[in-house]
Amino acid sequence: MKIAVSWSGGKDSCLACYKAIKMGHSVLNLVNFISDDRKRVRFHNIPADLIYKQSENINISLLQQETGPDNYEILFKEAVRSIIPHGIQGMVFGDIYLQGHKQWVIRVCKEMGIEAIEPLWGIRTEDILDEFIKSGFESIIISARAEDKHGHYGIAKEWVGRKVDYDFINYLKTEKPYIDICGEGGEYHTFVVNGPLFKKPVVVNKCQVIERDTPYGKWYFLDMT
Repeated sequence: MKIAVSWSGGKDSCLACYKAIKMGHSVLNLVNFISDDRKRVRFHNIPADLIYKQSENINISLLQQETGPDNYEILFKEAVRSIIPHGIQGMVFGDIYLQGHKQWVIRVCKEMGIEAIEPLWGIRTEDILDEFIKSGFESIIISARAEDKHGHYGIAKEWVGRKVDYDFINYLKTEKPYIDICGEGGEYHTFVVNGPLFKKPVVVNKCQVIERDTPYGKWYFLDMT
């Protein structure tokens, strides 16, 4: 099946894309959404041009769409419908267990006449991260919730900018057992720089870690270029 991938630049969308290809699907497009005000992937804080570098190094065409908080679904459909004439029959997502989001993607895909494909759905989150690492992918932690709006502490600042590896898994399991291993609840986000999909690594110039208060609590962001 000819498909597109909902692409955030992070580990889950990347692994979902990889597994879809192994399932025999042909990926024609990566589809990425950035905020219309900051030109970065929302919550991840990844600059738009770094997503383009990923696309170039993977050698899959990128469709990047600006959205705002009030028009996301409208512009999501508009972007995807623009590539359906190229033969797109389905779209891949990296959801794991959030039922509400799965229901949303099934509905919007059905309304567009394409199939929603969820290669990671229902897999234990630690197994997903283990498969990601063992497959040879490399990603860095580029944002993390430091403290939620209730004052509960999240991931330590020292981890932002570091690789997702077994040391990080062990840290979460031993010191932060209430945080999902894959960050499925939005506890942290990643940027994939290398792996079996890549023709060459993406070079990231890491800058300082910045703190920012958001409506969802205090967050750490890696200011990347």
